[in-house]
Amino acid sequence: MRKGLFWTLAVVVTLASAVYQRVTGPTYPIRGQAAVGGVDIKYRLPRSADTGADAKLALLAPAPIEGRVEWQRVGTTDAWAGSALIRQDDRLVGSLPQQPAAGKIAYRIVLTNAGESKTVTGEAPAVVRFKDPVPLGLLIPHALVMFAGMLLATAAGLAAIDKKRDPRRLTLWTLAFLFLGGFVLGPLVQKFAFGVAWAGFPAGMDLTDNKTLIAFLFWVAAWIAGRKGKPVRPLVIAASLVTLIVFLIPHSLLGSEYKYTPKG
Repeated sequence: MRKGLFWTLAVVVTLASAVYQRVTGPTYPIRGQAAVGGVDIKYRLPRSADTGADAKLALLAPAPIEGRVEWQRVGTTDAWAGSALIRQDDRLVGSLPQQPAAGKIAYRIVLTNAGESKTVTGEAPAVVRFKDPVPLGLLIPHALVMFAGMLLATAAGLAAIDKKRDPRRLTLWTLAFLFLGGFVLGPLVQKFAFGVAWAGFPAGMDLTDNKTLIAFLFWVAAWIAGRKGKPVRPLVIAASLVTLIVFLIPHSLLGSEYKYTPKG
């Protein structure tokens, strides 16, 4: 395989998996369309918000459409609370009460027009999780390093398939970037966002941490086996496929969640 085609294929596969992971994740905004009283309403609702302020909601909904937002803290037996959405020109706006880091609120928006009421997101409520702000100087390097690790993992797998290439150097680089992104920068980001550096095995069941650990261990095995001077192509291919699979799992799924007390 020519060098240009080799790296183009690696980039395409990595970009496709990164985009898929992003848009299917539980913190990606909900987008959709609902018809209320004969009027089509497009919406984009948040599923992530920073602590320190209420989470803002806004829908483009021309008059005379009226709306209401209802919410409940996730993991509690609280009764559903609610308030009317406020009209600002062609928009209906509202907010959800701020929560501590990793606190979650389930919410639904009900619109009314021409005698018809409809919950725009359907029967299942949306869920927004709050996080403490993370400095961009940390968040951007983390994202870039993890993307580079995914790219190198894909390239190493392609090199292992191509018998004219030796995947051992790419294996080492993959291992280094996954360690830096997943076990140095990643815990720092999580510490800023949720106050906990590591929530995977054996400390917890955070899926993001655990899937990073699984991929890393496969690359450790591939690197150790390759130190004897053999490419160990099947093991590198396996590590590459495992990395692709685990990184297709939505980011932040089964992530940190604040445990509310009966009074909190």
